[in-house]
Amino acid sequence: MRLSLDSNFWLRVDRKMEALVPTLSLIPEAATEQALHWMALALTPGLGPTRSRRLVEHFGNVAAVFHASLTELEATGLLAVSAQALGTGKSIELAQEELAKAAAAGVQVLSLDDGTYPQRLKEIYDPPLVLYVRGDRNLLSQPAIAMVGTRHPTPYGSGMAERLAIDLSAHGLVILSGMARGVDTAAHRGAIAAKGKTIAVFGTGVDVLYPKENSRLSEQILALGGALISEFPLGTFAAPQNFPIRNRIISGMSMGVLVVEAAEYSGTRITARCALEQNRDVYAVPGNVTNKNSWGPNTLIKQGAKLVATWEDVWEELPEHVRLALTPAKPDESQKEETASLFPGGDNPLSPHERRILALLKADEATHIDEIIERLEAELSSSEIFAALFELELAGKVRQMPGKNFVKSF
Repeated sequence: MRLSLDSNFWLRVDRKMEALVPTLSLIPEAATEQALHWMALALTPGLGPTRSRRLVEHFGNVAAVFHASLTELEATGLLAVSAQALGTGKSIELAQEELAKAAAAGVQVLSLDDGTYPQRLKEIYDPPLVLYVRGDRNLLSQPAIAMVGTRHPTPYGSGMAERLAIDLSAHGLVILSGMARGVDTAAHRGAIAAKGKTIAVFGTGVDVLYPKENSRLSEQILALGGALISEFPLGTFAAPQNFPIRNRIISGMSMGVLVVEAAEYSGTRITARCALEQNRDVYAVPGNVTNKNSWGPNTLIKQGAKLVATWEDVWEELPEHVRLALTPAKPDESQKEETASLFPGGDNPLSPHERRILALLKADEATHIDEIIERLEAELSSSEIFAALFELELAGKVRQMPGKNFVKSF
């Protein structure tokens, strides 16, 4: 009786594989037959990355899972729904449809067996079975630093994130983040400002942009040779539980995680914990102890994270062979550039009016234009204040925030 069952099963599999031939011609190069099998595992209900890999180890290779009988699958202890999906070919059908959708959308699919699947990500406990990629898939294996933090940063936090991303990107590092509001967005923008490479790891399908206001940012990332990636199937919406899950990818693909600002209870803590579990370096930018967003980085520093004041603090921790392989900044540009720092500096001459206003402004707290005028009315006219602020903005010493608020730049 079992021989009859196995024979029928093989007949069904053969017919399904024959039906795949026209669709396989639409699938990108990376999506081989093995990718089809890995995709089928990823879409099987009741299976996760860890159980799937154990199943593959049990049968010897990924193809053998789909040549096993229903009885053999159930004998491994799989949930009934998982065994049925694999044994009846339902998982293969779902994978076929998903790969066809990806091909039509111009999305590449990398499986664990793909040569361009990032090696660092393979090293973590539960790497995704497949990665959906828009952009340059080869970028995923290049040296990268993850930058994470709160969705509601102070001007100091967003300024430090952007400036550090500019400096690190200018020295050849890929900037990894999650495209969320706040620190993530500032990190991506910093890499773009430096004309560098950045990778955004989505907590949605790679074809579902979240948040919507970052649509222009995603276009800029791709235009400069960056990448947008996700482990979630196409069309996956922004479910809250997906974002903590994707954080292990952000830390897993990086050489280290840099925390800028984070409250006590936040997704950033999850990313930092993942980094420690994955044996990645953890860096943190210290903050004002009276600000709740400083709890995360300050606590990490107390626990042994590397304190970061400038990009050099990250750079000097990288392995020597990585520093030598990365493209250095051009001498003439590096002499001119202003790097992120917790400490004042710079030799550019300022007028007395500009120095007076700059002394009044803070890096971690916005000051409204009315307050500036009120505090300086005995010394400067409003027109002199406006002119000086304009010059300071042009020089990159001051940033204007929404609502006519100003902060000191780094």
